Amino acid sequence: MSRTSALEKHDQSVRKLRASYAAIPAGAPVRLAKKTSNLFRPRAASTAPGLDVSGLNGVIAVDPVGRTADVQGMCTYEDLVDATLPHGLIPLVVPQLRTITLGGAVTGLGIESTSFRSGLPHESVLEMDIFTGAGEVVTCRPGDALFDTFPNSYGSLGYATQLRIELEVVPSHVSLRHVRFDDAGLLAKTIAEIVDTRTYEGTRVDGLDGVAFAPGEYYLTLATWVSTSSTNENVGSTNENAGSTNENVGSTNEAPSDYTGQQIYYKSIQQRETDVLSMYDYLWRWDTDWFWCSGAFGVQHPVVRRLWPRRWRRSDVYHRLIGLDRRIGLADRLDRRAGRPLRERVIQDVEVPVERLTEFLDWFDDAVGMRPVWLCPLVSKGTTTGTRWSTYPLEPGATYVNVGFWGTVHVGAEAPEGPRNRAIEQKVHALGGHKSLYSEAFYDRDTFDRLYDGANLATVKDQYDPDGRLTSLYDKAVKRR
Repeated sequence: MSRTSALEKHDQSVRKLRASYAAIPAGAPVRLAKKTSNLFRPRAASTAPGLDVSGLNGVIAVDPVGRTADVQGMCTYEDLVDATLPHGLIPLVVPQLRTITLGGAVTGLGIESTSFRSGLPHESVLEMDIFTGAGEVVTCRPGDALFDTFPNSYGSLGYATQLRIELEVVPSHVSLRHVRFDDAGLLAKTIAEIVDTRTYEGTRVDGLDGVAFAPGEYYLTLATWVSTSSTNENVGSTNENAGSTNENVGSTNEAPSDYTGQQIYYKSIQQRETDVLSMYDYLWRWDTDWFWCSGAFGVQHPVVRRLWPRRWRRSDVYHRLIGLDRRIGLADRLDRRAGRPLRERVIQDVEVPVERLTEFLDWFDDAVGMRPVWLCPLVSKGTTTGTRWSTYPLEPGATYVNVGFWGTVHVGAEAPEGPRNRAIEQKVHALGGHKSLYSEAFYDRDTFDRLYDGANLATVKDQYDPDGRLTSLYDKAVKRR
């Protein structure tokens, strides 16, 4: 489809979106008419009409020369990568799960192994159109109040309908090195050094993440973009974001691994020191088993894995199964029948300053005891003026480590009150960190406003949603319904 045709189709979809807004009764809250989600907050079911975004899920155009893409807000990263990778390009940050949408990663927060050099997804957005609570489409750019407040607003300021993003040049494959650490202090020190130099033992590092499997068993996975010898000559553009050019992109003849079949990626981290993946498989290495969470459904058992259709080995399938369990309460009933304490769902991503990582991991082992956990370093670029993003105020240029943990802990009768989640909130902010809001939160209003700059958020919301049609961020993230 030509760019002109794609833009005409996009305009039609925006008109349909406006019509669906007009059909919502005056004074009624405005929400998306969208059944799928990557959020983990409990939400009350609604049969009220919502915004029709069904036509806003594609890629409008890819500019291989300018290394940009014009993308609709509900486009998944899976579809976005399918459009850019044939050009040897990918977004600067590709969140781990296929069905995360570009608009969702920007109005929420996305992260991946390139975040130590490329920041968060919203930091590579050049321009976006936002459909506001007033029913208007506002085009905004870095430096505009709406743009700078949008990240971490989770739809409380509106929904992105179109975004122009930067892309980076990548080769065909990725070489991995899994480095084990027995000491969390050395782990943190090494992370800081790699972020600073973008190298490890003389080898360039293009992607960096890790896993803490147990106290005293930590791994960093160092990714280096490489080409096979047959395609090395096709990597021809300077890759400024990765700090590499054609002449220093390595090559490999090693056959790439496949973790979409019987083999499981996260287990390979403990089993081998080096590995090679195609670029495509590297981007989705975590999706097949939803990191390690597919084990809860038996999918990691060799017999079950052979019988489980490959097309169902995806994070969105597992997410739907979790949603089903929450509706019918099967896990809780089985726990009661077996005499086990009730489970608290501890599903969070937090950012901790790298110099406080050891303290957090030690505390987490004692207070929560959940493993494995994911480790992903990141450095926020900040706004165009070098200041912090107001609604998620990471210090620009400072190194943080995202710690992700997703599972359940047996805590007993107090499980519905979220004692472990509350303790995590308190500890993270005592260490100068921040917590993502895609899952449950328990802050009181004053604390929430202090941590997420509620005053500025309210000012911008008043301007672009004067009638309060969109649910506030506090009500979305914290308030029980």
